[in-house]
Amino acid sequence: MIKANVISGHLDWRKNIKNPNIYLNKRLKILSEAPSFKRKNHEFSLLLTNNKKMKNLNFKFRKKNKTTDVLSFPIKIKNKSSLYLGDIAISYEIIKKRSKETNFFLEFDKVWIHGYLHLLGYDHKRQVDFNKMLRKEKSILKYFHKVN
Repeated sequence: MIKANVISGHLDWRKNIKNPNIYLNKRLKILSEAPSFKRKNHEFSLLLTNNKKMKNLNFKFRKKNKTTDVLSFPIKIKNKSSLYLGDIAISYEIIKKRSKETNFFLEFDKVWIHGYLHLLGYDHKRQVDFNKMLRKEKSILKYFHKVN
């Protein structure tokens, strides 16, 4: 089973998701039943934060002095019962802004899935890798939303 430890680092998240931990773990339970994720037994942490914290993290770890929607920090630590994949951080303001054109939950799901795939080893440095990652993101999103 796939599990997430959600850390609410900014109160604005509660305006849109009453209990982020329950929301995300319900999503992960659905994903855990999907054929390509059935045998996955791993965990990750998710920090729900704001632009200011994301800018600090982006500068500290990537030397980029700007905010971003999502950051992933893969580490892969094996313990007795599962594999800890690493950490993801997501900015509230960026998700909120994007959601004006769609909806908050769709945008949130897109971003945590993107971060999760980075933890699994996907990247988008080359166009071919970008396309592969995008296809995987869309296939996961279909479990939660009607997407093209």
